[in-house]
Amino acid sequence: MQKISEEEIIKILKENRFKVTPQRLAICKAVLSSTNHPSAEQVYENIKQKYPTISRATVYKTLSLLKEIGLISELRFNDTYTRYDPNISLHINIVCPVCLSIYDFKSEKLSNSWKSVISDIEGKIIGHRIDVYKICEKCEENSSSR
Repeated sequence: MQKISEEEIIKILKENRFKVTPQRLAICKAVLSSTNHPSAEQVYENIKQKYPTISRATVYKTLSLLKEIGLISELRFNDTYTRYDPNISLHINIVCPVCLSIYDFKSEKLSNSWKSVISDIEGKIIGHRIDVYKICEKCEENSSSR
């Protein structure tokens, strides 16, 4: 995953005609530098420490605009929870159904196979996502120690 600088974030926001406020910039930096696929609530709690008057609406609007301009993807899991992923390159999301942790797994084999699969699909592809559900080591250890 490629890190994006504050200057690049500001430039992209301005190019897309969005105001650059300190709160919006903090939200962008928090989610774009994250590797743990945060929820909106996690981003809000993180930002609230520095900006106590920030609203949840500002967080949701900023996450929505980041999704709109293609800097993050929204990972919805049923109607129960939504997480945000700044890694928009082809990868697998390994999801623990117990603790809901998510981490990225990159595979050259997948990348090569995926190109072949995509070439067989007619029309414009507007997105892709691959999730694998696996109980993480921490949860596995917790269940075996009971």
